[in-house]
Amino acid sequence: MKSHAGRARFLAITLLFTTFLSSGFAEARIYKGETAGAGDSVHTMFVSFVNQARLADVDIQVNAGQTLTKSMLNGARGRVDFFSSVPSLVDMMAEGAGMYQPITNAPELSTHLRAILGFQSGVYHPVTLEGSGITDWDDIAGKTVFTGPPAGSAAATSEALIRGITGYEPGKDYTAVRLSWGEAYEALADGKIDMMIRPSEIGSANIERFGLTDEFRILSIPDSAITSHRLDDLIGQAGRGTTSFDGDLYDGQLTQGKITALAYYQFIGTNDSVSDDVVYHATKAFWEHLASVQSSASFLKTVTPDTAFAGINVPLHPGALRYYQEQGYDIPAALKVTQ
Repeated sequence: MKSHAGRARFLAITLLFTTFLSSGFAEARIYKGETAGAGDSVHTMFVSFVNQARLADVDIQVNAGQTLTKSMLNGARGRVDFFSSVPSLVDMMAEGAGMYQPITNAPELSTHLRAILGFQSGVYHPVTLEGSGITDWDDIAGKTVFTGPPAGSAAATSEALIRGITGYEPGKDYTAVRLSWGEAYEALADGKIDMMIRPSEIGSANIERFGLTDEFRILSIPDSAITSHRLDDLIGQAGRGTTSFDGDLYDGQLTQGKITALAYYQFIGTNDSVSDDVVYHATKAFWEHLASVQSSASFLKTVTPDTAFAGINVPLHPGALRYYQEQGYDIPAALKVTQ
């Protein structure tokens, strides 16, 4: 009798354990995530993804305020499980260029990057306060311009944008300043710099703040710079494009009519060592709770199934690919390669 009772208990425990396994998360672990600082659209999107993933019992601990060049490297090395990804940095890592040049195995590491979903993160806002003497791009000559933090890709992009429109070179035609984002805001408000170029979501509170105390101007990319193809190298980069928005979107903003801006796309990344089931359930939870995502920030209303692959230039993780295939998404062939 005892042996039968013991066997029954064993079978019951086995059944319970099997049921637990079938839920997809036998490893009760906390996954590591890295993203940009709070208040940034990249951070907002990443946190929204994390919140939905938790509904599927995928617990991601977020380390915010990180430089994305390093986060992507940590992800490629398997030190981080989920991270905010910049498409243009993928190309740099794959080529061992720029900040990845000192890392001899950067090209090999880039092959471990995988994607979950893409989105339009924002646009580059060239902001100058009224009284700076800058009303169009040519006025930048001889001025001091904040182009981005010292260790990120924003500065290189901002300087390429100025170069494509005006032909101006930093250090020769204008002074390029690299500070933290917080220091740049203070420097502009105090008149220590004449302009800052700030990548942020359209309608960002970080840009709106300038209109609270002063009038300001966002410089629009002139049509001539686009039709002349001077910006082709920049706009043609992975995760880049142009878009437009109404100048009166921001109170106190002086440029009238439509403002044409450099748009950038990013994606939620992972690596090829993360479990297929974990990524599948996190992806599924995100899209099944899309209404919650869209209500968390105004710019996230543009996140739809139609934008799922925007800006992605690495293969989809097999777990994400499985979800999209089940749902009948039109998946670009290049994103299906998972070797």
